[in-house]
Amino acid sequence: MSIWSSLYTGRSGLTAHGDAINVVGDNIANVSTVGFKSGSANFNDILGQRTNGGQNLGAGVKMGSVSQAFGQGSFLQSGGSLDYAIQGGGFFEVAGESDGIEGNYYTRNGRFSLNNEGLMVNQDGLRVQGYQVDANGDAVGGVGDIEISGQSPPVATTTADMDLNLDPNEVGAGPFDPLDPVNSSDYQTSATVYDSLGNAHDVQMFFTNNGGGAFEWHAMVEGDELNGGTPGVLTEIADGTLAFDTNGNLDTETLNASSADFIGATAGQSIQFDFGDAITTDGGNGSGSSMVAGASTVESFDQDGREPGDLIDVVTSENGTVSGLYSNGETEPLAKLALASFRAPENLRREGDQLWSASRDSGQALLGEAGTSNRGSVASGALEGSNVDLGDELVTLIAYQRAFQANARTIS
Repeated sequence: MSIWSSLYTGRSGLTAHGDAINVVGDNIANVSTVGFKSGSANFNDILGQRTNGGQNLGAGVKMGSVSQAFGQGSFLQSGGSLDYAIQGGGFFEVAGESDGIEGNYYTRNGRFSLNNEGLMVNQDGLRVQGYQVDANGDAVGGVGDIEISGQSPPVATTTADMDLNLDPNEVGAGPFDPLDPVNSSDYQTSATVYDSLGNAHDVQMFFTNNGGGAFEWHAMVEGDELNGGTPGVLTEIADGTLAFDTNGNLDTETLNASSADFIGATAGQSIQFDFGDAITTDGGNGSGSSMVAGASTVESFDQDGREPGDLIDVVTSENGTVSGLYSNGETEPLAKLALASFRAPENLRREGDQLWSASRDSGQALLGEAGTSNRGSVASGALEGSNVDLGDELVTLIAYQRAFQANARTIS
């Protein structure tokens, strides 16, 4: 080998270690980059000419590849409701255009937001991928864009459960007169129900003691809230009876009729009023409403209707289920984040902006729910920091610098 070959050998060392220093510099520069994964330089030797003895002489070195290290980065608590970190394996999938190329990309950077169309996107506008869910939060259908609805629709009241105590000693106001309900009932209370438009209506409940543990009840609303009603006059929308045994337990309950034609809403709205677990009617234990001495009072009331609500926040569980919190107090599951796993993630193609794409050597993305297979769990309100170990990088940098200087001396 000539002296000129030695010069080229030294130059290959300078080039390879210069490139390796660049890898270390890239790691150090991204020590604070969310979702960044460090790389390490891999060196390959170069063969030169064959000697008279049949042995191959070395002709230097080249940097063959850069290996990506997908170890877990530390969590940074951000508090953002659409900030996510993955505890364990897997990647978020995002779809859209990156550097002019449309496709699906994968990232550990979970800093997401909503665009003007209500779609969940990353910082570059790529659409986060996930599943639609049913009312129980179970994934349905294939993977697609995640849309966060801005409003919870209204729901008309269909059931109304009221537990109350009726004083057996309050008796004598009857018989009930719908034209004078206040003076012909022994106890009066009110409850709120909703029509199909989400409008709230105040229902006046009147209870008349007919003696012997038997009561009748009447639900009435203001006439100006009903089609055909008379303003200022209460109109009945439901009625029934209650009967208690000698221990004051609810024995029977009936619903004679229930129909309300609220103005502008769906006609004939039926509300099933229920007052407890009646012994004879329901085959129950008589719990719920009671008839014991003491003041008549409502102990609880629950109905299934609601007014419309605006989205005020989102919460996300460990399995990636995204639920909306609405101004009407409702919490509804909206979508579920999809996580991608790969047979050989170290062979993913780096695309920049903390994005990777699938390659032939990495295998195709295997999409699934968080917590399944080798996919990690989702942490909401946190971001995964860079996995760069600054101390290790500085030590590696010193080693590369010395090798670079040594190769320079070879040339000298």
